Amino acid sequence: MKILFILPQEGNHPIGGFKVVYEYANHLARRGHRVHVLHTALMVPKYMRGHLKQRLRALRYFPFAIRGNWKPDKWFTLDPAVEISWVPWLSRVFMPEADVYVATWWSSAEHLNAVRNLSGRRLYLIQHLETWGGPKEQVMATWKMPLEKIVISRWLQKIGSDIGERCHYIPNGLDFTRFGRDVQPASRQPGRIAMLFNNQAPWKGSADGLAALCQLKDKYPQLEAELFGIYERPDNIPPWILYHKRPTQNELRRIYNHAAIFIAPSHSEGWGLPPSEAMTCGAAVVATDIGGHQEFCRQMDTALLVPPKDPNALAEAVSLLIKDQTLRTRIANSGHDNIQQFTWEASTNAFEQVLSNREDI
Repeated sequence: MKILFILPQEGNHPIGGFKVVYEYANHLARRGHRVHVLHTALMVPKYMRGHLKQRLRALRYFPFAIRGNWKPDKWFTLDPAVEISWVPWLSRVFMPEADVYVATWWSSAEHLNAVRNLSGRRLYLIQHLETWGGPKEQVMATWKMPLEKIVISRWLQKIGSDIGERCHYIPNGLDFTRFGRDVQPASRQPGRIAMLFNNQAPWKGSADGLAALCQLKDKYPQLEAELFGIYERPDNIPPWILYHKRPTQNELRRIYNHAAIFIAPSHSEGWGLPPSEAMTCGAAVVATDIGGHQEFCRQMDTALLVPPKDPNALAEAVSLLIKDQTLRTRIANSGHDNIQQFTWEASTNAFEQVLSNREDI
């Protein structure tokens, strides 16, 4: 099949949802499908059409096109068989013919639904409840559009079911060649903590995680923490905490393997990629009790779960694992073993079944 994925912006820095799309592109291309990933400079929601800021945003197309730095080359390796392109905006003019068109963001779904004279099927890969990225009414309206929907987690499937929408459930996979356990959990220093930090998206809960780390440092002076993110080091991170901007794949694997405990403090996630990667690398996970973590986190089995927006609960759970080496090791090993079921082979099999109309929802 000829499959066209539609991304809402450039791919030059790490984004979890983009990583998922690129993984599907690679695996489908290796199975003989013709895969094209379309990156758009301007994806204008209806409520912002004509807005000066959005018009100026369209000008980004030209410098990115000239320099070629819209590509994900620095952080993700695409199979040479995958075709990628950079277009000014989403319209029929810039969309090559395909058997299947896949929207990957709410506004791209809005645009895909509006494009006329497409002969291929139209799919909508839903990776989060994206009301944080647009007006709730418009985001939810895309769930009701006549697009065939794929969701990555059970909590998103339930949202669809509650509004009468049939959704294919396909959980994310993990690349076990890129992420793996190099250091046994029992050998790690209990007071070594890691966490993703993103102060640009408050719903990531980074402020809660940082508050918990500062509490823990007062209690355990020898505590060590490594944070990573895509932005420059924020001023509010204390000097005793290490920070890595856009770590390489090898650096990220080292961070996960260096950590005894990984904190995932998000208020909401479609699927928590960093904690699932940390599990793969043998860190014991302390995560908020939300739908995107419940896919692979079971309380007192594969992780410790705490209420979102509660730094004190995060600190208490981490403290429990620091004090109880046996519990920490058991949870780390259980999480590592459980996460092995989420392979890209299985996810791609399910994706192909949807493409072939042979799916069981």
